[in-house]
Amino acid sequence: MKNIKIIFTLVSAAFLAFTSCEDALDVEASDAFAEDLIYSDPAQVERLVYSAYNSTESWGINKFQWWSRRFNIENASMEAKFNFNDLDLFRLRAGWNPANIGVLSDKWRNYWSYVRSINEFLDRVDNSKAMQDSPDEVRVLKAEMQFLRANLYSKLIKLYGGVPIMEYALGLDDNFQLVRNSYEECVAFIVRDLDEAAAVLPETRPANEFGRATKLSALAVKSRTLLYAASDLHDPALAPQATNKEFYTYSKATKWQDAADAAKAIIDLVGARDLIAVSNEKEYQDLFLSPNQDLLFARPFSAAYYDFGTDVNSLPNQTQAPSGYGGWALSSPTHNHALLYNMDDGSATTSGSYDPSNPNANREMRYYANLNFNGATFRGREVEYFLSEDVNVYPHGLDSPEGLGNVLHSSKTGYNLRKFQDESVGLTDVSPSRPFILYRLAEIYLNYAEAQYHLGNEAEAKVFLNKIVTRALLPAVTASGTDLLEAIKRERRIELAFEGHNFYDERRWMEEDKLGFEVKGLQWTKQTDGSLVNTEYTVVNRPWEDKQYYLPIPATEVEKAPSLLQNDGYL
Repeated sequence: MKNIKIIFTLVSAAFLAFTSCEDALDVEASDAFAEDLIYSDPAQVERLVYSAYNSTESWGINKFQWWSRRFNIENASMEAKFNFNDLDLFRLRAGWNPANIGVLSDKWRNYWSYVRSINEFLDRVDNSKAMQDSPDEVRVLKAEMQFLRANLYSKLIKLYGGVPIMEYALGLDDNFQLVRNSYEECVAFIVRDLDEAAAVLPETRPANEFGRATKLSALAVKSRTLLYAASDLHDPALAPQATNKEFYTYSKATKWQDAADAAKAIIDLVGARDLIAVSNEKEYQDLFLSPNQDLLFARPFSAAYYDFGTDVNSLPNQTQAPSGYGGWALSSPTHNHALLYNMDDGSATTSGSYDPSNPNANREMRYYANLNFNGATFRGREVEYFLSEDVNVYPHGLDSPEGLGNVLHSSKTGYNLRKFQDESVGLTDVSPSRPFILYRLAEIYLNYAEAQYHLGNEAEAKVFLNKIVTRALLPAVTASGTDLLEAIKRERRIELAFEGHNFYDERRWMEEDKLGFEVKGLQWTKQTDGSLVNTEYTVVNRPWEDKQYYLPIPATEVEKAPSLLQNDGYL
């Protein structure tokens, strides 16, 4: 992909302004910009596609808001909490309403802005001079736009349930009283777009096109979409909604086979190969810092590849490092999440192998790769969250509430994020090729394992589950029945940690004890004899209501178009 900083400037006048304050579904006339100029030149058409790639997002939950450029949805999941001053930016404690859902508020507007712009592209491109002159090149660009639209819809239905299907850009004479399609119709629309895109997109890209969609990218979105659709949340017998159930439910009898087949299509293309092998936590951590063959779709970020909202101060080195290093520590992993990591012999922390007084000893490799904890060696020194029993004997820890830097950023849970941290460069430096990972092969293997479990094919499920487990240097899983399903869920929680999955996984599984719960942390004290002791405590309580399975549609949108029915539970 070419230099995003240059491209964004070139296309900003031609592409719709995504940061405007206009309503997202207020669609401009179809002749809103000089299409003859843009659509006559394949290079200009390509630049429109580059700009649309910003719809895939990046390290921040919303790059148009100051705080939320710097942390993501992990802070609204079981994995972590927003750390600075215990602010409730996701309103998980205050509650959601159609007028205020905190930093998630702009999701509806931003996603529809991209859908609208992509639709305008798709309306014009087939009959364009660029298509006539360079059909092979422009057909691939069209397929990329179909991929991006499907990816947007896959995110919209995860957050809102069924939404209006808009295949074309609306003109001045069109009906703006939009109605929501059923969830099942939306899934079918997404799959159709992805199948069409996958038939055209190349299976691989050269290194200088890293970040562009491939056939595997399109199939990965299809796999995730169909797995989610098959899950408990969308089962007509289990869905918690009292009204308008068609917006939330999926009734296809073949749903689990469809999910398995979607994952298997990728597995067949890669030859069911093993994941990239690692021998220690450092090699595992490095997998997330540069392009590799296990990535199916990712956005590239480096000194040459970033735009507004993904600048150096929005990337993990500074935004997630502990406060004593000069970091902002915006995502504090919960002790609840930390307890999910097994011991290095494969036993759980509920077993006798785990010592609560020494919680960091003998844990599985990914614990050390994903988390900073008290005593972890990070950037040349040990992380110090402890407070001193007597400062005349030992000073307070450098990363404690009495330590270095802005202590309002000191961890409230006794953990910080280590995953995605590149310790080979400075806190304020950009890694040469670090990707923001959106889809990778490990997820596909877990998707396939989960689908095969629900089809009753436990042996096949374990083959692909254990590709994840054994790569993590743990003993292979031999469990069966519900214990096997729990092992699959645990692997998703650990292997895919902090990659944007858990917020949705716990919802689709309807695991309410991991949606509403006491957020736990560890407080560390250094005693006068030099020993360290910890106390588990409740940092905050997160309440839960069933309406929170989905976000409310913004009140302004429903007021403007009453035909756009509000989600269940929101007045």
